[in-house]
Amino acid sequence: MQENLNKNVGESRSDHHDSDAAQLAALGYESEFRRDMSPWANFSLGFTYLSPVVGVYTLFAYALAQGGPPMIWSLVICGFGQLLVALVFSEIVAQFPVAGGVYPWARRLWGRKWAWMTGWVYLMALLVTIASVVYGAGPFIAQVLGFESSVNSTILCAIGLLVVSTIINFLGTKVLAAAAVIGFAAEIIGALVVGFWLIITERHHNLGVFFDSFGAQGSHSFFYAFAAAGLIGAFLYYGFEACGDVAEEVPNPGVLIPKAMRRTIYIGGAAATFVCLSLVLSVADIPAVISGKDVAPVDTLLNKAFGTVGAKIVLCIVLISFLSCAISLQAAASRLAYSYGRDDMIIGSQLLKKFSVARHIPPYALLLAAIVPAIIVLGSKVSTDALTKVVSFASFGIYLGFQMVVLAALRARLKGWKPSGKYQLGKWGLPINIGALLYGIIAMINMCWPRTPDVAWYDNYIVIVSGVVVIVIGLVYMMIHRSYGHSNMPYNDAIPKNVQNDDRNDISA
Repeated sequence: MQENLNKNVGESRSDHHDSDAAQLAALGYESEFRRDMSPWANFSLGFTYLSPVVGVYTLFAYALAQGGPPMIWSLVICGFGQLLVALVFSEIVAQFPVAGGVYPWARRLWGRKWAWMTGWVYLMALLVTIASVVYGAGPFIAQVLGFESSVNSTILCAIGLLVVSTIINFLGTKVLAAAAVIGFAAEIIGALVVGFWLIITERHHNLGVFFDSFGAQGSHSFFYAFAAAGLIGAFLYYGFEACGDVAEEVPNPGVLIPKAMRRTIYIGGAAATFVCLSLVLSVADIPAVISGKDVAPVDTLLNKAFGTVGAKIVLCIVLISFLSCAISLQAAASRLAYSYGRDDMIIGSQLLKKFSVARHIPPYALLLAAIVPAIIVLGSKVSTDALTKVVSFASFGIYLGFQMVVLAALRARLKGWKPSGKYQLGKWGLPINIGALLYGIIAMINMCWPRTPDVAWYDNYIVIVSGVVVIVIGLVYMMIHRSYGHSNMPYNDAIPKNVQNDDRNDISA
């Protein structure tokens, strides 16, 4: 009986493999990846990229100081908005399960030029985000190892973390999947243990505190303060798209990836909200955080609740979260770069599309996802302020890349696209698509909003300035190199041919 069961399971997997290969072939590709990533590992990849612990610990002090305890509601609002985006992505990846995520999706929904710019913006944002994550881990490493944090030590720690992340990615899909699962387990267990311990031993407030701003708005309206604090939610809820970046490494991707994306939002959002809730309830002197007297409330709390040794153990778990986040980001960036290279869309494509048959990974695309972040990190030696300016583009760039896909999907729907994958929203597709676009536009406006009128204009508008710089460089590159036209792979084929007309001219149509 067991023999028959094993035989049936093997036949089922073989059927899925054949079906997946046939679907990819119909889209114009023959994958070199192995479908070794389980549904659980695919979800873990998205979760560790989203990384609620990294997100909350990084921006908790800022958000609490800006908006007081009610800032927690931004996690709920942003979670719902990004869920709409995830639902749109789910329909797209179910029909176009191609490695690289936003670039191939934009290519099929709109065209080559739009896809090129979408991929460019998103790739730049991913590379910068990798740098920001490993750099942000530096001070935590210093605390754990017991030395004073400085620019030099932070750079060394960041480069060390980047090297470890790159090595793990070079070991192949199975090791990547295992690392993602381990990272997820460590982060979720750590979040629950720390959260419950803080609530049990250090709770100073009741739930009513989440409706009390403690005067954080100052002379402004509370809406203004809440919008600023809401950046914690905007920063937190991306990562679910990484599940689709590895679409050629997951069996039955049209079914499993949409599930993984939604679970990333549900579970990641719930974990982030719980961590944030436990921290707020445990901060004894909230006005001190708002006034700036306590600039590191998380450190203060952990040392008080767990003692010196216990706090270091908690920080070790936090570092695992930073490492797993970097690993997932690198995996996503490398698959996007590989997808770009495979379609001859950028200079260096001959290297980026090379594939290691032994490891089943794109080695040069992975090196790109290590070298560029390392250069950005090293740049802080010249100017920490310059690094801050570069990193300020990270979240905005991610959102811009998302919304370029969401807009392409909306345009395609209005021109007759009817999703045909294994996951479909049906009659809800159009309103969800519109809601996702509106949310993304509002979130990007909030990110760009000038909030430091006492500094130079280019610092006050640094997010939008950095975004414009990236886009302008991309447009200049497109005009000079015209690599967007080097490939004859399918594009703009989501729209029925009888209504395409001149739409194959891409952006100019």
